[in-house]
Amino acid sequence: MKLPRRAFLHLVARVAALPAFSRIARAQIYPVRPVRIIVGFSAGGTTDIIARLIAQWLSERLGQQFIIENRPGASANLATEAVVRASPDGYTLLAVVGTNAINATLYDKLSLNLNRDIAPVAGFTRSPLVLEVHPSVPATTVPELVTYAKAHPGKITMASFGVGSTSHVAGELFKMMAGVDLLHVPYRGSGPMLTDLVGGQVQMAFDNLPASIEHIRAGKLRALAVATTTPSEALPNIPTVADFLPGYGQRLGWPRRSEGHAGRNHPQTQQGDQRGAWRSQDQGSDRRTRCHGISNFTERIRKVHRQRNREMGQGDPGGQHQGGVSPADIP
Repeated sequence: MKLPRRAFLHLVARVAALPAFSRIARAQIYPVRPVRIIVGFSAGGTTDIIARLIAQWLSERLGQQFIIENRPGASANLATEAVVRASPDGYTLLAVVGTNAINATLYDKLSLNLNRDIAPVAGFTRSPLVLEVHPSVPATTVPELVTYAKAHPGKITMASFGVGSTSHVAGELFKMMAGVDLLHVPYRGSGPMLTDLVGGQVQMAFDNLPASIEHIRAGKLRALAVATTTPSEALPNIPTVADFLPGYGQRLGWPRRSEGHAGRNHPQTQQGDQRGAWRSQDQGSDRRTRCHGISNFTERIRKVHRQRNREMGQGDPGGQHQGGVSPADIP
């Protein structure tokens, strides 16, 4: 059978277009199976809470399960490494926070490069840190806390949700600017940290407001200040740390941000579809700016811990607490 020239050309054009249509179809049906969101902290903290809310919303919108997997440890480095090593197909995402940016400057030898190995997908929240104390601490303001700490050097326990975390960095900056000696007690996340703080086993902490606000409202914790440059709408009557330590907010350098990221080199069609689903823009340059802005400060933290370890001849007692990580683990 002879095929008319015009019909033959139409057929060739259709066959040539099939690969493009296949790529479009593949992009449109993402995801075709459950997606994991890896969280580098234990359940109950702000990152976990927000990730679960986002996962529920994505599951309802995209018709596939988005499953939260908590992998606490090593200041979220374990979770980050898990995503970097996962198949680069867009089905393993990472909840990135300020701690990840800090790690890039705090650790000498990492098996990953955050900017190279992780592709930004969406930014989905900002939350302030709040300076809070157990009600047994005889301080209702930042100046009273500073006076109390100076009267008991090295005796006041300052909890954080991990060595090198945003709460740790905020606490170290507070110590430096206020001229106080506080005993750092690190945990593997905000959840176990809050358990001990509410129970009075530790005395103070910088925590993310979403995880702590109900404890504050219930009177189980006392908020003294927020670590931002302006008061929080959620706690309008609580001052900022900078009201008493001028420049604190600017030196801290960030409002805490959570972002969804995926391993590099996964198909661009899927990455584009992820970004469309999350309705956000690539925030990589903003993250790099934060990394460089805190590099000098985190180097000072490392020196402080190394000096303390040499003086004490051992790691921080925080290693004795649930999920504690010794500052001696810092390279």
